[in-house]
Amino acid sequence: MRRGIHIHTLPRKQPRRTVPKKMRIGCLQFAPQVGDIDNNLNRADSVLSRAHPQDLDLLVLPELAFTGYDFRSLQHISPFLEPTAAGITSLWARTTALKHNCIVAAGYPEKVDVSQRWPANPEYYNSLIMVGTDGETIANYRKSFLYYTDETWALEGKGFYSGAIEGLGKVSMGICMDLNPYKFEAPWNAWEFGYHVLRVEANLVILSMAWLTREDAGSFSRTPREPDMETMSYWLARLEPLIRAEAQGEIIVIFANRCGTEGEVVYAGTSAVIGIEGGEVKVYGLLGRGEKKLLVVDTDMKPKAKIVSMSSSTTAAVAENTSPLPVAATGQPTMPDRSDLDSENVSDEVDYDAGCSPVSSSGTRFSSAPPRSQQTVSSDKDPTLFEPLRERP
Repeated sequence: MRRGIHIHTLPRKQPRRTVPKKMRIGCLQFAPQVGDIDNNLNRADSVLSRAHPQDLDLLVLPELAFTGYDFRSLQHISPFLEPTAAGITSLWARTTALKHNCIVAAGYPEKVDVSQRWPANPEYYNSLIMVGTDGETIANYRKSFLYYTDETWALEGKGFYSGAIEGLGKVSMGICMDLNPYKFEAPWNAWEFGYHVLRVEANLVILSMAWLTREDAGSFSRTPREPDMETMSYWLARLEPLIRAEAQGEIIVIFANRCGTEGEVVYAGTSAVIGIEGGEVKVYGLLGRGEKKLLVVDTDMKPKAKIVSMSSSTTAAVAENTSPLPVAATGQPTMPDRSDLDSENVSDEVDYDAGCSPVSSSGTRFSSAPPRSQQTVSSDKDPTLFEPLRERP
């Protein structure tokens, strides 16, 4: 049966969110390589040791952090599959959580033990494990919307994650393609993940990613310290329900992406921590497209910049530490053609807020926007401009 989508209407006034007064968040952006487990672990450890992080509350790593992402088949990834919450990624997360006294979330390829349900088909998922400060597993989320690369080996999870986590508040989690329309076939304005976040009244959104860029490696790598503004604009466009909602209280969103290349695949980097409240997007921290670095932000500190809505003729600009940096992107995020997106024709078969219970045992590649040929410019109200705080009245 074809999976369907709910189109949701939200109440005009959303309830107040319970938000921790302060969170110190780390995003570990680095460049793992396919199947190079030992060196990938060393790469992550090296970034952490150089940063000397202090008093972190939460550390988030990319999708499939230590295995790499670009696997072409189940046979290709099979040697690197990990038992549920019990493989090398889980061990690293537990060790790091205990060492730094923080919550750790990291992506891994999960192999489910189905021996007690024999005869049963094997189950493999693109998953995200979250470990608490005591080294115990808090949650194990399975990616719900699969990208083309995932479909070669993984099954779909049962729904986006939401849950109350001590020290973090009400949390929603997704993995990369979860942010996109389902299979790139669902209506753009179904905004499945965005509406899920609002419905569960999350104050913290964690997105672990291996998000690709359409640019070639040569041109993309010339400016490693510059964020990929086309990618950032697209991410924000996919969170439009959060930006337009009249929710009371800030929603913190973490984009934990990877950088580097795997063969011909180029990853977009641009990991960021933003805050959304009252139609405004605050940028607490933002990495460049090629930086191998730990981004650390305090959410009770003054944001580095704000994002405002501009017309398509306006050039995007970024302010980091109130000092403008040059960027390559201009105008609006490109979006899929909405000409045939009539909500009356949308199936009502599946609600993607089914959720994932905490710790339940129960060809072309760019994990981002659809190809340019499938896109067109849309609304003139998409947020695309970073505005220095010092320039605001």
